Amino acid sequence: MKPAPLSPDQLYQHCPLEWLELEPAAEKAVESRPFGQDRALEALDFAVDMPGGGYNLYVAGSVGLGKHSLVNKRVSAWAKQREPAPDLCYIHNFREEHRPRALVLPAGMAHQLKRDTENLLEHLLTAIPDIFRSDEYRARHDELKQQLEDREEKALGKLSDRAKDLGIGVVRTPSGYTIGPLIDGEFISPKKFSELPEEEQERLKENIEKVNSDLKETLGRALRWHEKLTRELKRLDREFLHLTLDERIDWLLRRYQGLSHVQEFIRSIKHEAIENADDFRAAGERGEKEGISLGKLIHSPEFTRFRVNVLVDNERAEGVPVVYEDNPIYTNLLGRIEHESQMGTLSTNFMLIQGGALHRANGGCLILDARRLLMTPFVWETLKRALRSGEIRIQPLELQMGLLSTITLEPEPIPLDVTVVLIGERWLYYLLKTYDPEFSQLFKVFADFSEDITRERDSVAAYARQMLALAKRENLRPLSKEAVARVVEQAARLAGDAKKLSLHRGQLVELLREADYFCRREESGQVGWAHVQQAIERREYRQRQLQERLQEAIERDILMIDVAGEQVAQVNGLSVIPLGDTAFGRPARITATARLGSGKMVDIERESELGGPLHSKGVLILGAFLANRYAPSQPLSLSVSLVFEQSYGPVDGDSASLAELCALLSAIARVPLRQCYAVTGSVNQLGQVQAVGGVNEKIEGFFELCRARGLDGTQGVIIPAANIQHLMLKQEVVEAAREKKFSICAVKEVDEALALLTGLEVGRADKLGAFPEHSFNGRVQQRLHELEETRSHLLRRELESEALPPPPVKGNGEDTPGRDRYE
Repeated sequence: MKPAPLSPDQLYQHCPLEWLELEPAAEKAVESRPFGQDRALEALDFAVDMPGGGYNLYVAGSVGLGKHSLVNKRVSAWAKQREPAPDLCYIHNFREEHRPRALVLPAGMAHQLKRDTENLLEHLLTAIPDIFRSDEYRARHDELKQQLEDREEKALGKLSDRAKDLGIGVVRTPSGYTIGPLIDGEFISPKKFSELPEEEQERLKENIEKVNSDLKETLGRALRWHEKLTRELKRLDREFLHLTLDERIDWLLRRYQGLSHVQEFIRSIKHEAIENADDFRAAGERGEKEGISLGKLIHSPEFTRFRVNVLVDNERAEGVPVVYEDNPIYTNLLGRIEHESQMGTLSTNFMLIQGGALHRANGGCLILDARRLLMTPFVWETLKRALRSGEIRIQPLELQMGLLSTITLEPEPIPLDVTVVLIGERWLYYLLKTYDPEFSQLFKVFADFSEDITRERDSVAAYARQMLALAKRENLRPLSKEAVARVVEQAARLAGDAKKLSLHRGQLVELLREADYFCRREESGQVGWAHVQQAIERREYRQRQLQERLQEAIERDILMIDVAGEQVAQVNGLSVIPLGDTAFGRPARITATARLGSGKMVDIERESELGGPLHSKGVLILGAFLANRYAPSQPLSLSVSLVFEQSYGPVDGDSASLAELCALLSAIARVPLRQCYAVTGSVNQLGQVQAVGGVNEKIEGFFELCRARGLDGTQGVIIPAANIQHLMLKQEVVEAAREKKFSICAVKEVDEALALLTGLEVGRADKLGAFPEHSFNGRVQQRLHELEETRSHLLRRELESEALPPPPVKGNGEDTPGRDRYE
């Protein structure tokens, strides 16, 4: 029943050199399909090709798998095969200035429209001043004005003649018209007027009133003539402006035929230019006078409404856009409306609208980091709202929160057609699936990246080709076959399984870089096995300070661990301490006590709130195992306690349940256990030993302690047989096993571990469930039987004492004579 130690070949799986295919050129390796991620690649291809809403993608996997690079590469290849996405821009809304119009144009046309409108503005700034300076325009303009002046003079002349006939004079002055009586063709003074006879005065006053009435009528006609002149001058301006604008505007309308919104914008420019020709005339003349270029003039505030704000220009794009937003804050994702300070007041216009990642990715693919997205306030809900509505609506965050008190805009929403790829951890995906009901509707595709791949000939060959590709891409020295084999073996070690290869590209690239560093230091032309091994050892050395401190504490007996002798109810357990991207094993003393009781299992770690739920589950399984094996038809008449000695932090997991069970059975049977062994493994209610994690680190942790105290050939580690396939131990451990200085024993049942730890015959139960008397299991069963008899005897005595009447108490002098008193 006692298992034999594992052979050295079982402790480390070497990579056969004939499995490595290093002949193909590195270029072929670079172009090879990434292996091991077929499931994720299929999901990715499905998401980007699937039409319709909601088929966005969540890419899951741990850090270092190369998710970002693989997604970028795959999506970029898909994007290049598609037609370019449309351009996006905003223009002025001449009807509602606070609601800029959105334009979705074919790729490259937004920039073309911007150039055409700027060229049109430059043309207007030069042509309109020239129109008003032209001889033909001046002649017709002066002619119209002269006609009005002649008509006015003629009308006033007739009025003056009629007034003279009535003895009244009419004179035009700078301040208006003066009317007064005449004598001998001259105006008379008020004094002389008062000296005239009353009849004459009355006659002149009547004539003055009559002339004044005629003057008002004449001035009224003159005012109408001026209004008519104004209309005629405007008509003249339009006539000459049309001569300048019509041909160019018609050409632009033909150029943008079929784009009704653009044609409407062009017509609006024409209308505004005609109605506000004086602005162009004044700006053009100012530019000529002050030597201001046309390029600067068209950026003047009065001409902003004629320009085009291009948010996204795909003129030179190859396929649809692929955008990765590294900082997905609200404004970076949705865009923003900027403001300018003018005289202490903030103002804005449509040219200050800035696009976000959704605008740049519209028509293509947007890649986001899920954790960063969810950690940024308001962004997750904003993204979902945009995907639900199928449009991008730029709304200042301050406005939504009621904190904006300045004038702002309400840009017209832009239609959204984008595939969103979220990259994050698996637990985040399942949390969103559970707690966000909209998530499943918007992200219907899940791409789950594999953490490892089966280690076989084809996969090892593909792994080797990947290494060649990475080495060339990183400009590293060539790799020898031995170096590639060592990297493959380390990949199995990182996977924690000799039958698997880790797909964490980040760790692989780091290892190749560091191996190349040591190769360069030695001025070698090729990276060899020793360089890879040195890179692995030096990285471990840089990270093992805490491990060495704990090892030192054990060697100095500050942390008490025995590696020799025998002790009752004491065993060496093994735990793993993870630190970032590394982990190491630490031996720990586990002790147990067993005494008469009512079957209570006391987990001291749990009682002190240091034990996790998995550890507590393991302890409860031990109680079930004891009752099932040793006392199936009677109660357990004992109380036991278990503890990790000198443990000052949380303890979780059930990987110590085998060691705890051995210590507990030793306490019950009072049989010592060999301290030269350390034990790891979980156990079920049937006594079967189950696999645990971190088995390599656990073995190496106990080996280093034994080596420090001196290897004598008796020390070893007991592991579950299911963990044999996971063994990829360090070479010093393998060599010690080969020299029979250290052993690793694999067990399938508790009895096999007990046989190694006690050196006794464990014993098998007969048909009645009884174990041989002198076997280890027999001693456990016998002790439990003795405890049950002791407990039964004590219970009988207690019951008998409760059944007897209490002894009589002699009464005092005050009691009735002859009567007994019971209390």
